[in-house]
This record gives sequence, C-alpha cells and structure tokens, in this order.
Amino acid sequence: MADAPAYSRILLKLSGEALMGSGSYGIEDETLKRIVGEIAEVTKLGVQAGVVIGGGNIFRGMAGAASGMDRATADYMGMLATVMNAMALCDAMHRAGLPARVMSALRIDQVVEPYTRGRCIHHLEAGRVVVFAAGTGNPFFTTDTAAALRGAEIGAQIMLKATKVDGVYTADPKKDPSAQRFARISFDEAIGRNLAVLDATAFALCRDQKLPINVFSIFKPGALKRVVMGDDEGTLVHS
Repeated sequence: MADAPAYSRILLKLSGEALMGSGSYGIEDETLKRIVGEIAEVTKLGVQAGVVIGGGNIFRGMAGAASGMDRATADYMGMLATVMNAMALCDAMHRAGLPARVMSALRIDQVVEPYTRGRCIHHLEAGRVVVFAAGTGNPFFTTDTAAALRGAEIGAQIMLKATKVDGVYTADPKKDPSAQRFARISFDEAIGRNLAVLDATAFALCRDQKLPINVFSIFKPGALKRVVMGDDEGTLVHS
C-alpha cells in the first residue's frame, strides 16, 4: 500500500440499498455504522469526502412510475427518500465523532442545509463530510447523474461508485464463472463493450469532465481505503 492517498478529494456514490444490509427494506444500524467507519478511515488520511446517497431502500422513482404513478411525482418522492437516508448517515457520522453536513438540492430549510457550491467547498475544506441529498433536485435524473454532477462541481479527483460487486467484469460474474474483472478500462472501451458502469447521462458527464470512476464493493472490508490509496481494488474507468 502507498504511504499517501492517491486522491485528496473524492465523491462517493452510495446506493440506498447499501444501507439495508441483510434486510429487504429501510436501514440496518450495524451496516450504517460499518459504512461510516469505512468513510472515517479515509478522512483520517486527510481526504475530503462528499457522499451522494440514493433512496432505493425506501422508495424508487422508476418503480413508482412503473406502477402507474406520474414519473415526476415518483421521482420527487424518491428524492425525499434520499433526504431521509442522508439524515440517517449524517447522524451516524456525528455519533462516530465524524463532522458532517447534509446539503439538499431540494429546500427543506428546517431540516437540512440547502446546497450551494461555495458553502459545500467551505465544509469540505473545514474537514466535514458533505452528504448530498435529493439528487440533482430535478425529476428524470438518477443519483448516478447527481454524483457525476456534484463530483465535477466540487472538483473531486475521482468518483467512487460503491456497489455489491467488486468491479466491472467482462460478463455477470454471478452467471458466468469465467468472467474477468477489469483492473482498468477506458471510457471508450467501456462504451464499446456496452458495459453498464453508470447510466448514460452520468457516464457521459464523467467522460466529458475527465472525472475518473472507480467501481468497487462497499461490502468488502477496507475496500474504500484501498481505492483511495491507489491500490488495485475495483475497476478504474479513465480517459
């Protein structure tokens, strides 16, 4: 392992499902504490961290729309679910002694701070983790796109997508035992191979802004720290 972190400012994308742990809905406290512990290990290295959180453990806009709900309404409900997750994540960070702030793209001033770029960078430079809630604040955009947008806005050096799988593979490793993990892959090759790294809008934004992506497993102990240290962990998608 290297002596110093490879990145000084990161954007971590967490799915709402990551907070469920072994459950099928909501937030599992032990899983929440473990994820916060992983983030704390990175901040101890002096790394500034922003976190975009999804809401799929509570409500998913696409699923709501598929059941007949108006898509925009469903997406706004999904954004509110991310606010709940962000508040839970921030509370767990405070309990662990990790300074943090929730910043929301939707204004709920009595509950969370509204997102502004300047204030966000101030929090990061002061050593606080910033948890971004409510996606982009607009319907029809995923939290992947919110992560790409916030990562570019705050000048993050890399976007880290935490998933259930430890990287990007040539095929689904659960279905194909011979599937191989890519250690590194270019944006163009990922497009050529039709690899679903992020949704198309988020992927295009990262490519255009030359914001590299690392896809790794949040369920693998110590993986986040290894990614930040520049070790061979997950898959690095680069220009």
